[in-house]
Amino acid sequence: MPEFLDTLKLFGGFIYLLMGGELLVRGALAFSKRTRIPPVVVGMTVVAMGTSAPEMMISVLAALSDHPELAVGNVIGSNIANVLLVMGVPILIYPIVANQPGLRWQTSLMVLVTLFFIVLCYFQPISLFAGIFLVAVLVLFLVASARGVAVLPSVEDAEQEFNKGIGLPSHSSTILLLIVLGCIALPLGADLVIRGGIGLAAAWGVKESVIGLSLVALGTSLPELSTALVAAFHKSSDVAIGNVVGSNLFNILAIIGVTAILTDIPVASEFLQFDIWVMLGASVTLWIAALVKGSLGRLMGVFYLASYVLYIWFLF
Repeated sequence: MPEFLDTLKLFGGFIYLLMGGELLVRGALAFSKRTRIPPVVVGMTVVAMGTSAPEMMISVLAALSDHPELAVGNVIGSNIANVLLVMGVPILIYPIVANQPGLRWQTSLMVLVTLFFIVLCYFQPISLFAGIFLVAVLVLFLVASARGVAVLPSVEDAEQEFNKGIGLPSHSSTILLLIVLGCIALPLGADLVIRGGIGLAAAWGVKESVIGLSLVALGTSLPELSTALVAAFHKSSDVAIGNVVGSNLFNILAIIGVTAILTDIPVASEFLQFDIWVMLGASVTLWIAALVKGSLGRLMGVFYLASYVLYIWFLF
């Protein structure tokens, strides 16, 4: 019975996180339209960072509540899932040619940031000064995005997406309500995910890091996966590679950076033995594809998915 309740907490937390992220971004976009904030500012902050809100909440709360293995595992596992799963599924449906403008620079930055994160993990704990540096790099990345160099979702695409269904609200009270509800749902969902993950780790006799690398990371990668699937069915799989690069950069620069500013992050030794190298290897495959402007087709999709299944099997 406790295991069933912990499972409910985990998946209920994911629902709260998805709802909270959507409400917050929808309300913030509506606020930006009403106050005429420049679209590039919204694109650099609300749209891009809002998609990382679930991972941010989980990692910050996990680290502050003395569960750093969940915090670090969530980031490493999400970056692995983003490449092997979020890229693997859509290219099975429709192939990608890695020749988008600026992709070489973007994937090179992703690999460099990943390598720097690995160095920080070896000289753990990841402390305040490292967090400030990561956030400073993030700011530079946002400035580069404003100049059209970096990968970030455009505010126009976001508005089109959120105008579907109930659309964007126009009344101030409704906008405020959405933002408040989003701010309430996000930490509530993160708390449920953490408590459910800790309970399942104890029930299954595995370390918290395993839950962070697998179930928690997979759950927080679902929005990116759904976006990639929709793009693939519209024969626009190349959207996936930009989203993956942007998400992986934000996971390290924003989530680890902000969490380290709030509290020192110790890194478990098991991460250093295997998981960070899987994360680096997955990132390097995208970097090589961008360098040679290669095609990522069904064979590569099978390789990615098989690698992810083997990785999860190895964890358990």
